Amino acid sequence: MTLLDRRHVSGLIEEAVLAGARRNECCKVLEMSLRTLQRWERDPDQGDQRKGPKTAAPHQLSTEERQAVIHLANSREYQNLSPAQMVPKLADHGIYLASESTFYRILKKADLATYRLNTRPRTYRRPDPVVAKRPNVLWSWDITYLKSPVKGLYFFFP
Repeated sequence: MTLLDRRHVSGLIEEAVLAGARRNECCKVLEMSLRTLQRWERDPDQGDQRKGPKTAAPHQLSTEERQAVIHLANSREYQNLSPAQMVPKLADHGIYLASESTFYRILKKADLATYRLNTRPRTYRRPDPVVAKRPNVLWSWDITYLKSPVKGLYFFFP
């Protein structure tokens, strides 16, 4: 939340308190804790003080392991498979590089979570609709409802 948003929220709460509302109830309506509001009021110019983890996760993949996943995904045998297909195929050979979700995460970060072959897959296009503009212009033998120029209205032939 930006500094301007904080001041706006604090102003709204103070206005409600002056009208007779309780601060705690105002915070509940705004889905924030009273402690957060108190911290904002104590030091209104303070920025976001959240800190991430100080150390990396011990089970995090190394750079070499990430490169192995990328290399495998681009190899000839696996280039046309999704991670949902790669992981079980590797497991059949007794190889475990990473979980399926980790494969997806690594490939997405490397912009490889797309179709990886040189050719694009076939794209399917819906055929253009045939619309009857007036009677006896369009004949059909298997469709009982034909679209008309007015949306939601159809020509009906029993």
